[in-house]
Amino acid sequence: MKIIGLTGSFGTGKTFVASVFKSLGAVVIDADRIAHECIKKRTPVYKRILRKFGRGVLNSSGSIDRAKLGRIVFNNKDDLKSLNRIVHPEVIKIIEERIKSTDDEKIIVIDAPLLVEAGLVGMVDMLVVVTCSKRKQIARCRSKFGIEKEEISKRIRNQVSIEKKKKMSDLIIENSGTRVQTIRQVREAWGDVWR
Repeated sequence: MKIIGLTGSFGTGKTFVASVFKSLGAVVIDADRIAHECIKKRTPVYKRILRKFGRGVLNSSGSIDRAKLGRIVFNNKDDLKSLNRIVHPEVIKIIEERIKSTDDEKIIVIDAPLLVEAGLVGMVDMLVVVTCSKRKQIARCRSKFGIEKEEISKRIRNQVSIEKKKKMSDLIIENSGTRVQTIRQVREAWGDVWR
């Protein structure tokens, strides 16, 4: 079994890169999706978030409104650290369980925007960092999440810089070009994994 850590920055296109790895046969563990499951109503993480941030982070159905919560934590580094201390241990526990339950012959890709920030680098055999131009990154975020440039910049500033992640990486996938160009890079990376 080999484990690839896939990370980048907000809006660099990790999800697309992960989908290409999956099409090649990798088992993709999506840390964001796990985090979303962890904060569902009545889970222990949901209850801890409410205790810390109050009922103002809920929507009308009683679920955590991630946009409201995001506005709080991306404006206060201490609040962001508190949220990460609540969510990350549960996400890491689930990732570890999924790795243990995966066939030893498989290649696992952990798709995690906060892979470095959450201290998961020691868990992976290879660190792949997805990058793109700042212009493209902002355009993708505006299109995908419907948020403004200032909010995007705040979120990017609250992550480990892409330059630092690149220095830690075993491989960089440059995702500013066409999808075909990105797919070609992922296929080359897949070949390197099997060497």
